[in-house]
Amino acid sequence: MKRTKLAFLVLSAMLIVTGCKEKEQDLLNKDDPVTIEVWHYYNGAQQDEFNRLVREFNKTVGKEKGIVVEGSGQGTISELEANVLDAIQGKAGADQMPNMFAAYGDAAYEVDQLGYAVDLKPYFTEEELSKYVEGYITEGNFSGEDSLKIFPVAKSVELLMLNKTDWEKFSSSVGVTTEELSTIEGITETAKKYYEWTDSLTEEQNDGKAFFGRDAFANYMLAGYRQLSTDMFSKENNKIVLHFEEDVVRKLWDNYYVPYISGYFDSSGKFRSDDIKVGNILACVSSSSSVTYFPDRVILNDEESYPIELKVLECPKFQGGKDYQIQQGAGMLVLKSSEKEQRACAEFLKWFTSDEQNIAFSTASGYLPVTKSANNLDKVTEVTKVEQSVKKVLRTSFEMIGDNQMYTSIPFKNGTTARAFLEKGMRDLAKQDREIVEQNLESGMTLQEAVSQFDNDDYFHKWYEDTKTQLELLVQQ
Repeated sequence: MKRTKLAFLVLSAMLIVTGCKEKEQDLLNKDDPVTIEVWHYYNGAQQDEFNRLVREFNKTVGKEKGIVVEGSGQGTISELEANVLDAIQGKAGADQMPNMFAAYGDAAYEVDQLGYAVDLKPYFTEEELSKYVEGYITEGNFSGEDSLKIFPVAKSVELLMLNKTDWEKFSSSVGVTTEELSTIEGITETAKKYYEWTDSLTEEQNDGKAFFGRDAFANYMLAGYRQLSTDMFSKENNKIVLHFEEDVVRKLWDNYYVPYISGYFDSSGKFRSDDIKVGNILACVSSSSSVTYFPDRVILNDEESYPIELKVLECPKFQGGKDYQIQQGAGMLVLKSSEKEQRACAEFLKWFTSDEQNIAFSTASGYLPVTKSANNLDKVTEVTKVEQSVKKVLRTSFEMIGDNQMYTSIPFKNGTTARAFLEKGMRDLAKQDREIVEQNLESGMTLQEAVSQFDNDDYFHKWYEDTKTQLELLVQQ
């Protein structure tokens, strides 16, 4: 009886699988091709490579399965998101809604709230999904329904990029090593030593130089809080909950605001690579995709410059914190249409994110492939030629991805506004107060005296309470 029942179950499973395959074959037919439109914000090398891959797909797999892909650039990411929402809402003058578009979390959340985001889970087997970096797939489950509504296509991470040439002069004189740069606290301590060392090189007091800077400050707040505690924003009982404990936030403050007003950190240029280029800082945390902008010379003035070498290290984490690192990069969101079109989108994404295609697309623009097997430098160099600086970034990125959970905060209604608030709050206050500290130094104060009106419990607590209140308002709206 048991054997008969088992045979029946096996036969039923086979019939279901066969039925699914027949359904797919019925839907996708080379004699009755379906056209899918993809909207994106790509430009330059990334757009060129995307267009090349679309042509390749249409000539090969697309031709076999009856799928024609058309790509359409929509300008900037903001313009793309606005155009998609206009199309969904049927606004006058808007184009017809595409089949899928390049989306970040907050835009995906908004589209999902309108009821237009497709869950791609049914179009992929568990075995297929297991090939992707886990954190990249987890991002797509933002609605909390064990779904997949953002599909990863290319990612970037944050890395510590160092002017190795000037670092070696400093490290040999003071006796510091790059191991001390593996933690946030180590960065702060090293920056203090660098300021004091450069200050000692001249007779003028308090003219030490900054060591470090950050590009995306909100990432520091979000990833730092996650490493030290939990998600700053979480979803509980279908509501967004803010976690902003004072002792955790104080560590974030002590390792950015305090060293910044003390002159140990800086952010003068538009990007931190600009600050390295003019010798304002030695190291920065920046996106892995920005390596092509890292300078090969420090230009002191119109007449003085010298060559420098890049060293790439993993992004520092809080000492004793959990192993979380920020992931970045838009994925693809499929919009609701016919079953045939949705299945065609899934087939294209499977092909597009297979190792060879995905390596070609991602590395063309300094990004990282999304499958586990493609996160391998030997594999990448088999597929495409990469510059030495990009090799350094890829090697370090792949090691870091293997050792950490890749993290991004959940999207929610006011998520973009909350992130913008985190981006500017502490960072802008630090810049503003540093100017007053510099005035105090010029008036004859010591550094300790100059920062004392800002580096104290009362000043921090006021900022903390004001910031917490603003964030609470955003999550409650």
